[in-house]
Amino acid sequence: MKLRHAMVCASNQNRSMEAHALLKKHGFDVSSYGTGAHVKLPGPSIREPNVYDFGTPYRRMFDDLKRKDPELYKRNGLLQMLKRNLNVKMAPQRWQENAVDGPFDVVFTFEERVFDMVIEDLQNREPILMRSVLVVNLDVKDSHEEAAVGARLALDLCQKLEAANSWEDEIDDIVMRFERQHRRKLIYTIYFY
Repeated sequence: MKLRHAMVCASNQNRSMEAHALLKKHGFDVSSYGTGAHVKLPGPSIREPNVYDFGTPYRRMFDDLKRKDPELYKRNGLLQMLKRNLNVKMAPQRWQENAVDGPFDVVFTFEERVFDMVIEDLQNREPILMRSVLVVNLDVKDSHEEAAVGARLALDLCQKLEAANSWEDEIDDIVMRFERQHRRKLIYTIYFY
């Protein structure tokens, strides 16, 4: 069964985009989003992040960071990350404003705070379709290495869901097998919207 997937992190830069790129490469119907108020990328210090509005093209962010300090942003991996992102889609999208792209069958988040924001947003929507959506969280540290691990785990779970005859009926078993296999804990809920 072909499911629609949404990958969601805070800024739609690292974890959600790594997963988006990998699932897209494997032929999945996938979109990605962030839930923050702005897109934040590390800057020269913790007190000086680079802040952009959602919808700012990845190309513009890439050019901006390359102009500011090409060595720093090459060394910390941001230029490579932005290059990957602009090959996946044009700009980061905010879940709360763009999730009308749905409906989605699976919404995959990479930190509990983002999971809570997605659930809150779904609760604030007017139920129209009364479709079920699986919202699942796997905590993944926001680093390039961990994002790659998280993307492979997201791919594995999404493959298991697509292989199921009825993911709604099999979700508890799928999650239990996934957690046992990967020794990673998931939080999940089925929401109707």
